[in-house]
Amino acid sequence: MGLYSGFQRLMQFLLRKPIGWAAERFTSAPDEKRVHAALSELYRSIVSNPGEDGPLIRMKPDQHPVIIFTDHHKGARNGADDFMAAEENYLAALAHYDRFGFHYLNLGDSEELWENNIFQILKHNTRTFEAEKPFAKRNAYARLSGNHDLYWQHDPLAPLVLKYIYDHPVKSHSGVVLRVALPDRDFDIFCTHGHQGDAQSDGNAFSKWFVSWIWGPLQSFLDINTNSPAVNDQAKTLHNRFMYEWSAAQSDLVLITGHTHQPVFNSLTHLERLHLRMEEAVARNDREEIERISSEIPKRKKQYDYVNSNFREMKPSYFNAGCCCFDGGTITGIEIAGGCIRLVRWVNEDGVPVRKVAEEESLLTLAQRIMGY
Repeated sequence: MGLYSGFQRLMQFLLRKPIGWAAERFTSAPDEKRVHAALSELYRSIVSNPGEDGPLIRMKPDQHPVIIFTDHHKGARNGADDFMAAEENYLAALAHYDRFGFHYLNLGDSEELWENNIFQILKHNTRTFEAEKPFAKRNAYARLSGNHDLYWQHDPLAPLVLKYIYDHPVKSHSGVVLRVALPDRDFDIFCTHGHQGDAQSDGNAFSKWFVSWIWGPLQSFLDINTNSPAVNDQAKTLHNRFMYEWSAAQSDLVLITGHTHQPVFNSLTHLERLHLRMEEAVARNDREEIERISSEIPKRKKQYDYVNSNFREMKPSYFNAGCCCFDGGTITGIEIAGGCIRLVRWVNEDGVPVRKVAEEESLLTLAQRIMGY
């Protein structure tokens, strides 16, 4: 046993229980009031003073296509690198979207900076940064910070590192508001990572610095999982409920986040959409569709294990882009293009990355459902 590994095991033995207790005591679950207050303040800040916490971008959905990806967790190409299997799908997706002139909105946790330092990330992700660079060079790249890459907002050297990566000035924001111009009226698409209201990652300046430089590296060193929404079903459910309830209380916007790694479209998870389709198939007496959905629901229960009791009446105000680090290399994202909003999957079929549309809705129809006109 080397000196380092021996020291690591000793510290794990001494600190695992007290650190686990502290995580459970102080950051065990999100607080609804804190989450709602944080979202309201961030949205208000962007709309009233664009640029301070994020830009307000006016867009015409048929002229300014947007792709939203989140939660890559780019690592050091080791056994703990969740992004490694998804890299080829991601590179193919970016080549596609750049070719068709999309703007790229990155919702955060793009780099896994709790487990790796920035130099490891730069060394092992050259191809992905090169694929992102064209968006930055044509001023079509907006980048947000998540709880695993707070470095980009709190390290004084971060702007220089981003300029080095992209050969172009890039700022990391807390959120973005897309103000969509429709024939009758405008409505807002508010985008943020989704860790707002998390005491561990969204507190005051000191707590953010502590998480970036002390708490995250310490958890990595001690190999401790502190109940992150990305890996805990109960936390995912709470996150989705709090985000949905905040968005549903607004009158003229939809909310798009990441953070949980769980795609949501029109406020519904894939499991909830399957239940809706099952009801429709039963009403049509479509036996083939009933059989297909019946075989898929048990598989999806392993991923979601929760169905909102009001899923039939939910306002379509909350979306989640999923992640770019699913097992098997699949990535998910949200497209806003051609007058529609889509949940898309990029999967590997016989060694070839393929784009698939999982869900789609007209933005005009969505706006009418949101604003009731």
